[in-house]
Amino acid sequence: MSDSIILGIESSCDDTSAAIIKGNTILSNIAANQEIHKEYGGVVPELASRAHQQNIIPVVEKSILKANIQQNAISAIGFTRGPGLLGSLLVGTSFAKSLAMSLDVPLIEVNHLQAHILAHFIDDANPVPPKFPFLCLTVSGGHTMIVLVKDYFDMEIIGKTIDDAAGEAFDKIGKIFDLDYPAGPIIDRLAKEGNPDAFKFNKPKLENYDYSFSGIKTSVLYFIQKEVKKNPDFIKENMNDLCASVQKCIIEILMNKLEKAAKDLDIKEVAIAGGVSANSALRQIMQDNHEKLGWNIYIPKFEYTTDNAAMIAMVAQLKFERGEFTDLRTTATSKYDL
Repeated sequence: MSDSIILGIESSCDDTSAAIIKGNTILSNIAANQEIHKEYGGVVPELASRAHQQNIIPVVEKSILKANIQQNAISAIGFTRGPGLLGSLLVGTSFAKSLAMSLDVPLIEVNHLQAHILAHFIDDANPVPPKFPFLCLTVSGGHTMIVLVKDYFDMEIIGKTIDDAAGEAFDKIGKIFDLDYPAGPIIDRLAKEGNPDAFKFNKPKLENYDYSFSGIKTSVLYFIQKEVKKNPDFIKENMNDLCASVQKCIIEILMNKLEKAAKDLDIKEVAIAGGVSANSALRQIMQDNHEKLGWNIYIPKFEYTTDNAAMIAMVAQLKFERGEFTDLRTTATSKYDL
């Protein structure tokens, strides 16, 4: 790994983040969260892009300061080109272009989904990085997919959600339970005090490795409507058990397909990535499968699970070594194939 110093910028959704990487060592990883979306129960694109405009300069300045480097030591700038919210991506893309031009350094575009997967190669993400080929369950608020990773930039999606993402299902069900946004971490916390076998919800029956999460959301909604008619305090009285049961169902859906893919392809190297990979029950079942199925498992550090610039910087570093640069005509894109 080279000694080049790269600034990574991430602005795909509602977190503004900047990181400095040297080789594959993260020197700083700074993020500004946008609390305003809690009021609306979800990310409001217009508000997100405005907040990015306010946050991006202080976040980049702080990342350079924390890394203890001079601005002119930066060898290249990596940025999230997509996928994500177009307005948010435009802020990061425009800033990255301007800074690259002023510093006269190369510009490197990064696919946000690749970055979640390749975060595993940051030197403190895992004790050892995954070996190729490996399977990566990439699961977040916007995406749920099983990716066969043959090399750094040779990836194939072998299964994906046909409707909601798993993180989206957690948030929508959280709304039914009248929990704050984002609901995933709250459900995870409350589930620790609940009985995961208290209630049963519908699971989809899809043939291949694809997922569906709209069914469980509908199943929960109808169940709650029925129970609340009988007892208006049903949710409050059963909150922990409801959260534990929902979490168990979603994680079983995720793991059933991942286990099937690992068995069918005879792959023992298995990783998780994305925001939902911070979920404690998912992390635990991965540990269990290390024992039960003999998997070599790769679970990233918490700070590399959510949207962060460290993963963007990691991909930019790999591309820098390959001389894969982009020019100033590049534009942000809300859809960006893996």
